[in-house]
Amino acid sequence: MKVLVTGAGMMGLCSAMLLAQDGHEVLVLERDPAEPPDPSLAWESWERRGVNQLRLAHFFLARFRSLAEAELPELAAALTAAGACRYNIVANIPDEMKGGVREGDDRFDCITGRRTVVEAVTASVAEETPGVTVRRGAAVAGLLASPSAGGGAPHVTGVELEDGERIEADLVVDATGRRSPLLRWLSDIGAGGASEALEDSGFIYYGRHFRSGDGSLPFMLGSLKQDYGSISVLTLPADNGTWSVTLIASSKDAAMRAVMDPAKWAEVVRMLPLAAHWIDAEPIDDGVAMMTKIEDRIRDFAPGGHPVVTGLLPVADSWSCTNPSLGRGVSIGMTHAVELRDLVRRSGDLDPVKLAAEWSEVTKSELQPWYDATVRYDRHRLDQIHALIDGRPYETDDEEWLGTRRLETSGLLDGDLLRANIDVAMCLRRIDEVLADPVVAGKLEGVAAGQGGAQLGPNRSQVLEVLG
Repeated sequence: MKVLVTGAGMMGLCSAMLLAQDGHEVLVLERDPAEPPDPSLAWESWERRGVNQLRLAHFFLARFRSLAEAELPELAAALTAAGACRYNIVANIPDEMKGGVREGDDRFDCITGRRTVVEAVTASVAEETPGVTVRRGAAVAGLLASPSAGGGAPHVTGVELEDGERIEADLVVDATGRRSPLLRWLSDIGAGGASEALEDSGFIYYGRHFRSGDGSLPFMLGSLKQDYGSISVLTLPADNGTWSVTLIASSKDAAMRAVMDPAKWAEVVRMLPLAAHWIDAEPIDDGVAMMTKIEDRIRDFAPGGHPVVTGLLPVADSWSCTNPSLGRGVSIGMTHAVELRDLVRRSGDLDPVKLAAEWSEVTKSELQPWYDATVRYDRHRLDQIHALIDGRPYETDDEEWLGTRRLETSGLLDGDLLRANIDVAMCLRRIDEVLADPVVAGKLEGVAAGQGGAQLGPNRSQVLEVLG
């Protein structure tokens, strides 16, 4: 089968490789013209106009590593060879706190790095994968389609490029990411009815990257994401002795805009006791990188079980995207790509309408619960931040949020709870699955929820004083 993938980002390339392994002929079309450089030069030289978060903080969770090793072992090996960090947060926790080493702790292994490096490695592996062809500088203008028999949904037969070239395929996979123009493309061929739920996540990020002189990483004193009242901080290992430190705030918190000054940014990080030592190194970027207007967005291409189009399947961020503070995007996207390969593998000559309907059902049953859980967490965290800014306690009767806070605050007191909390953080189990675990539920019974946020560091007044 001839498959056309639009978008040569991480998930477009991974989808292409997975499909090519099954013998399909896969052409990947990428709007950005720049060829990926050697991974060692990617941070300094690679421009990807279509990826506005290219040089912001990234961390690739254990779920991504597990799927990569199982499904694309050559990718996992190439990442390691390029200096990607293999990191296990449980291995770095003292035995006294985690109850010693346990069988299964290797499930928390991560392979991670800066986005530029990881994507450059993925591109090089894809280029060497038999059956995969990548064309860069090939901007898709719209879809080619034929009417469906019986007046049903239009059937996509390929794409038309901006230069007028028409490329036909048996199946089109849209992997154009957060900025996917798929709804517009569908409208242009008369495929109406797809729905989209879209809102600003309400968060803003202020980050910098650092490098050690000897290739080592700072010692991890807390979790990858730490909450300090109305702000949070991400301390994320990367590749080749590099890492990132990122402050997260509400986009409505105007006072925090002062941290765009690198000196102010450093003053705030220095106030955070478990993160301060992470900036005792050489910065490798020119200043503080900011990312805002981050959308939570999900699309339904088969409302009521009736596909609005056939011959085209959206994958990863083309279907949904969320605020990246929990780092789940690539892991959920990789899960989606594997599900896509599996569906195509078992479908054979399945009717196009049934194929599109089954893809929607698989997406809703296997992937959407992750999206929903992420958005619920973010909404609570944002409401908590706003309550703290207003000087009032945050109150809710949502048992999932209360259970999440109980798990986060008690994890370092019990080895089972610690691992359950990290299962959620590493995208291995959803919070609802963890809270339904009888062992976890029994140990959390009677534990206070700690809704006010961690108080190990500065209070709101102290942060504002530093910001001036």
